[in-house]
Amino acid sequence: MAIAGELTVPCGQISSKIPTFDFKSHISGVPMIYCSGGKLKSRISTGVRAVLQVGVEAAESVGKVEGALGFDVVSEEELREKGFLGMRKTKLVCTIGPACSSLEDLERLALGGMNVARLNMCHNSRKWHLDVIRKIKKLNEEKGFCVSVMIDTEGSQIHVVDHGAPSSVKVEEGSFWLFTTKKFEGSRPFTVQANHSGFSEGIEVGDELVIDGGMASFEVIEKIGNDLKCKCTDSGLFLPCAKFSFWRDGKLVERNYKLPTLSRKDWADINFGIAEGVDFIAMSFVNDADAVRNLKDYISTKSSISIRVLAKMESLESLQKLGEIVEASDGLMIARGDLGVEIPLEKIPAVQEEITYVCRQMNKPVIVASQLLESMVEFPTPTRAEVADVSEAVRQYADALMLSGESAIGSHGQKALSVLRMASNRMETWSRQENRQSMLHHRKLGVSLPDRIAEQICDCAAEMANNLGVDAIFVYTKHGQMASLLSRNRPCSPIFAFTNDRSTRMALNLQWGVIPLFVDLTDDMEANIVKSIDLMKAEGLVREGDAVLVVSDITPTAARSTAFQSIQVKTIS
Repeated sequence: MAIAGELTVPCGQISSKIPTFDFKSHISGVPMIYCSGGKLKSRISTGVRAVLQVGVEAAESVGKVEGALGFDVVSEEELREKGFLGMRKTKLVCTIGPACSSLEDLERLALGGMNVARLNMCHNSRKWHLDVIRKIKKLNEEKGFCVSVMIDTEGSQIHVVDHGAPSSVKVEEGSFWLFTTKKFEGSRPFTVQANHSGFSEGIEVGDELVIDGGMASFEVIEKIGNDLKCKCTDSGLFLPCAKFSFWRDGKLVERNYKLPTLSRKDWADINFGIAEGVDFIAMSFVNDADAVRNLKDYISTKSSISIRVLAKMESLESLQKLGEIVEASDGLMIARGDLGVEIPLEKIPAVQEEITYVCRQMNKPVIVASQLLESMVEFPTPTRAEVADVSEAVRQYADALMLSGESAIGSHGQKALSVLRMASNRMETWSRQENRQSMLHHRKLGVSLPDRIAEQICDCAAEMANNLGVDAIFVYTKHGQMASLLSRNRPCSPIFAFTNDRSTRMALNLQWGVIPLFVDLTDDMEANIVKSIDLMKAEGLVREGDAVLVVSDITPTAARSTAFQSIQVKTIS
């Protein structure tokens, strides 16, 4: 039952010059749709041709529904409780550590909204990591969750020192410490091991040694061979495997060790991740795009599934090559704690916003990480400043927020995750009310004609969804490209991405506003659309009168399919 007229233009008739859609002006020959008081109105303009088909139809049931709807239990419950617009769009990443590695704790994190579980390969044994991965996959398979797994490489560790104790150590002002390159087991009083033998090269007496961007500070008072004797000038907490930097006259002492981005241990960890089918590999201490490309090439030869590579921005050198690193990677992590070791603290907010903006422009997901709720490692409630920091990252439209020590070693990981979820929901609601999406502008990414068409369709579909106030956007996708392009526009409506590729589903877990669903898809896209809507109706997830906007990047077998390279709006009947 058609609500408005429909025009279908075969793909072969699409002009090589892609005009810009303007839904405020006329589109010759295509239904013009306006939103007034929440009601859909349509008007058919007469004219000649169009590059896309835009249809508004009522979705009708075709009888008994077969198959299953691959909805994860958390998103399904959220949709039932809050409706489409109440669904959280900012994704949440939790670092798994001793405080949350049991099956019960992992399940509680998944129920609390964890989209991605991060394993830091700096800590714990490979056997421990394997056990956690198996538990997460067990929860996904048996309990209906959809939690992706990320491993985070250790990196060359040239900037790491370790006191040897299993947890943080209190450093008192005025105490004397020896930073040594000598190796020993366990811990020794007031002694710290440096991982790199040349860590003190170029360092002078009087230089400042800063731990983890300011958690504690020392003054170098004596050089003893490759070792340094230091006096604590600012007391604080000294964490295991802490990052360090040297400063002289208020400026970072820059040194080029000319070591590879990935160590032997990193390659062993990467092979472990490939064998276990992880979804993301985050590269530490990335300083150029070649390192990212080399890893992606390596993975492509070793893995039968698609594993996304994320570059961690944690050095001054990486910031100087930001554009090329973003282009080469599948996404970025803003490691603010490590960045704060190398750049002045007051620059961190502007750098975070710039990285987030560049990632959005280049259609790459970005994670804001480190010290979001640092006080909750010890205390059950965050500071108001921390909540404001979280809200600012959401306001900047970061794809994801990440807990580090808060979940890995803290006593209040569940509460910290709850704070992220509540703060994200509130700020997303505010942004929607302020209509901040209208201020977003994107660079054009597509080079080939099909890519430019897909990009144009997604840009227009997102604008159309906002103008019409549709309840949801449905995208049918093989590799997730159109779902990602829709996400880049940050539409008000949630994006339901239907895919029959498991690695695509898990990768989309990191994309803002995308709810990935694993379903059986065929080349008959019209049948896919009807089937998925009927499945959602059968589960009570859509109701009569709901409006959904539909796009697809799956190439149909039927030459006259109206779902390919089109925008459709369907009302549920």
